[in-house]
Amino acid sequence: MKRFVKVLVLMLVCLSVILSSISLSYSQQKTTPGGYYNISDYQKLTGTKIMKFNESPLLADLVKQGKLPSVEKRLPEEPLVVEPFESIGEYGGVIRNAHLGMGDKGGWERMAHEPLVYWDKDRKKIHPNVAKSWKISDGGKTFTFYLRKGIKWSDGKPFTADDIIFWFEDIISNKELFPVVPTWLTIGGKPGTVEKVDDYTVRFRFPESYGLFIERLAEGEEVYAPKHYLMQFHSKYVSKDKLEELAKKEGFNFWYQLFTQKSNWAANPDLPEIRAWKTTTPLSSNYHIAERNPYYWKIDPAGNQLPYIDRWRRELVSSIDVMIMKAAAGELDYQHRHIWNQYPSYTLLMENRAKGDYRVLKYVSCETNTAGIYFNQTCKDPVLRSLFRNKIFRRALSIGINRNDINSLMFMGLGKASQGLLSEIHPAYVERVDKAYTEYDPVKANRMLDSIGLKKRDKDGYRLRPDGKTLAVTIMASTHHPPCIDIMELVAKYWEDLGVKTDVRPVERSLFDTRRDANEFEILTFSISDGINPLIDQYHGPRTYWCPLWYEWLNTGGKSGEEPPKEIKRLWDIYQKEAIATVSESQRNAFIREIMRLHSENLWIIGTVGMPWMMAVVKNNLRNVPEEAAVWWPASPGVTRPEQFFFKK
Repeated sequence: MKRFVKVLVLMLVCLSVILSSISLSYSQQKTTPGGYYNISDYQKLTGTKIMKFNESPLLADLVKQGKLPSVEKRLPEEPLVVEPFESIGEYGGVIRNAHLGMGDKGGWERMAHEPLVYWDKDRKKIHPNVAKSWKISDGGKTFTFYLRKGIKWSDGKPFTADDIIFWFEDIISNKELFPVVPTWLTIGGKPGTVEKVDDYTVRFRFPESYGLFIERLAEGEEVYAPKHYLMQFHSKYVSKDKLEELAKKEGFNFWYQLFTQKSNWAANPDLPEIRAWKTTTPLSSNYHIAERNPYYWKIDPAGNQLPYIDRWRRELVSSIDVMIMKAAAGELDYQHRHIWNQYPSYTLLMENRAKGDYRVLKYVSCETNTAGIYFNQTCKDPVLRSLFRNKIFRRALSIGINRNDINSLMFMGLGKASQGLLSEIHPAYVERVDKAYTEYDPVKANRMLDSIGLKKRDKDGYRLRPDGKTLAVTIMASTHHPPCIDIMELVAKYWEDLGVKTDVRPVERSLFDTRRDANEFEILTFSISDGINPLIDQYHGPRTYWCPLWYEWLNTGGKSGEEPPKEIKRLWDIYQKEAIATVSESQRNAFIREIMRLHSENLWIIGTVGMPWMMAVVKNNLRNVPEEAAVWWPASPGVTRPEQFFFKK
């Protein structure tokens, strides 16, 4: 009998282990690493219950000192649960990173932003985030978001629908702050509206169907601002006289300049945030410091309040070369921004992995071309403008580029020649369209240039323009993107062989942006990075990179700028109306193929060579960093869930 009992007990133990294993397997099937789940949903999916909340020892000490409320009081009613990529993490540590200054603001925003809804790392599924749920109605015209009740700003004040209404009514809709409503908040040139349903519900309404709106938000748009803090700098709540007196004390002439500065996290560390880390030093400092937000509203499956990491210390460096040397020396814990496409440094980074104690990750790239060539269709020089608008001229210069040479010299032969129209993994990709005019044929290119009246040459062998002057062009490049500069030096040589005198002129990033938007350039070079989400990044849409005055005319409804030809109007309609309006994915892809066809035929932008992957350097002890993800696009690398990164001790 005793033996029977022992056997029975042993069988029960084995059964318990098996059932436990089945339960664990079931749980893992229901949740995905990197997934975001409302706590109630997570508990239903996994069959577990999060009984208590934990916090960083640093915050626990502040609670003991009476400087902070308990973690239970700081978290919302329904925290967001983050499924880690590898394991539950450990608290502590400082991530060392590098940036290039105020012009590099987007680097941190892409890392830390908190949209209402959010993509996963592979850009396949949209998860709840600030909004715990949403509803689409009225044929894709109305979007209702149910906010996570109890989220608090970093100063402990409640985050409510009023912060979204303030952002829309008092910032985006204020003509002194935003003369033009952002295009992503419009459909068919008509702006949407935002209304408050209750303290934790808001509704976006559009005059027409806007099938792409949820995806657009998931890219990282933060549609809110801390009303309780910013209203003290806004003319709706404080008299203009008082505000402008305050503005002058701080070196500004007008109240809206003061407001812009106060609402900018990069310039004003006092601005409350809801991000995982709160900026505590201006971006212009030698070190941009962002420290853990004690009121952050996400937890891991064990109930630990995130983030695990105490702070980011982002060093201001003078160049990308310095950044690469620091990464190779093991002085950076995580670096993706700016080194992602430094392929000539790939060998150096790989050779120093053991010494620097890091790994080099390769992520799927949405950058279809490292250095695109953008012809300014509204160039101020009338002769160059006429040439740039001639598709024969653009096609000739395209086939005059030796892309095989560029691939060998710049990409170790690992890249692919293309016009950079779309990523090969996109369902609308057509190889024939993307490869048009990429074959190297300088003989044919010379004949084409001759055929459009550019036969005469000066004493140095350069072609003469129709007005008798030497045909010379200047390619503007940003210093924050060295591969563009190096590739354009090669392009300049190929074009000079065709008789086109070519100068490559690097300028600092902020000056580059200023000149681009002011129509103060002839040709510019920049990456082409809309391969995965072309309707959102819109490198091939009418924009200041290749038609500033046409873009201005389209964006202002014809009030300023220069009226574009019908093909450009067609592009605009596809981007701003038809493709983003449809709720049909197959129809949307048909529109994208039409965009690519128009560009393939006209070559307003010339592609050179692109790589199918991008690099990131990550310290070996920095864990929960996914080995695979889809980048570079607006939501990345935030979609890799940096709040769950941790240092393994």
